[in-house]
Amino acid sequence: MATTTEKQAMVVGIDDSEHSTYALQWILDHFFAPFASNPPFKLVIVHAKPTASSAVGLAGPGAADVLPHVDADLRKIAARVVEKAKELCLSKSVHDAIVEVVEGDARNVLCDAVEKHHASVLAVGSHGYGAIKRAVLGSVSDYCSHHAHCSVMIVKKPKIKH
Repeated sequence: MATTTEKQAMVVGIDDSEHSTYALQWILDHFFAPFASNPPFKLVIVHAKPTASSAVGLAGPGAADVLPHVDADLRKIAARVVEKAKELCLSKSVHDAIVEVVEGDARNVLCDAVEKHHASVLAVGSHGYGAIKRAVLGSVSDYCSHHAHCSVMIVKKPKIKH
């Protein structure tokens, strides 16, 4: 009697940055493309769409007029990010990736996705922020490395040597 074991999930966090695109491409090249029809992981790609209010960072009388426009823009960006991810997957012959857009802060969204999909690996790109920008914005990869209940892989784009 043959037993089928459920593949472990790999969650890949994406946004609209080139670092994110590079990370997804790297993951596909190293964990999916070489294995053709039988990759070692189930691929789950997650984009965290910020809420309009968090993106604008304002409240008060004028906010209500602005938020619908900001939200529309965020939806367009999310659609573009997802489309690009799907195209990348297809270009590497990965046809069964799950692609999700979840509203919220990327740190929480990615850690929640790990739980939801029982992922054994979370992969994120590195924006390569300096210490000050990282201290102000908080690093998604840093947060996830401490809070996600799985191994976290930070894919860094190689620095170009001059």
